Amino acid sequence: RYMRTVITTLLILLITKTMNSQELPYYEIPEAPKEYTEGTIASRMVDGLGFRYYWATEGLKEENLQYKPSKEARNMFDTLDHILVLSIMILSAVEETDMKFPKEDSLTYEEMRKMTLENFKKTSDVLRGSKDISKYVMKIKRGNGKVEEYPFWNQLNGPIADAIWHVGQVVSFRRSAGNPLPKGPSFLTGTVRK
Repeated sequence: RYMRTVITTLLILLITKTMNSQELPYYEIPEAPKEYTEGTIASRMVDGLGFRYYWATEGLKEENLQYKPSKEARNMFDTLDHILVLSIMILSAVEETDMKFPKEDSLTYEEMRKMTLENFKKTSDVLRGSKDISKYVMKIKRGNGKVEEYPFWNQLNGPIADAIWHVGQVVSFRRSAGNPLPKGPSFLTGTVRK
């Protein structure tokens, strides 16, 4: 009887965790748009980033978050924090708002993951509906108060490419830490094999 209760409880926890994970954006990539426009192409790029981030961060353990490959490197948690910052930079440009970053160490890993995925999804949604992405200027306020402006081109080779780069680092870190990617996602199709 005790064993049956334990097994039932574990199954409920597993099902709940799986359901909660699927509520986050990018368990799978949304269906591709029917037409190719500058907005749908940029949107799909962000979708690919979101899908990779979702699976790079799915099932990470606390000890994985502290892993770093060398003394000089960032640990995985700090790398994920950097990806969150990049997601805020990307989203603020397409929403045409000021960048607002959370206070340092104010978010748990789960909160950081959720916010990053939601930022990618919001960005993708804006881009998908856009006919002119040149209007999404990235504005970076420097320490001296000066604001530098960058065209959308710099979003592609800057924060978007940088985020993809760092998601790859997370995958490498988790493998090195003994926690490889979960089985199932197909990065070619953006779906999860059952």
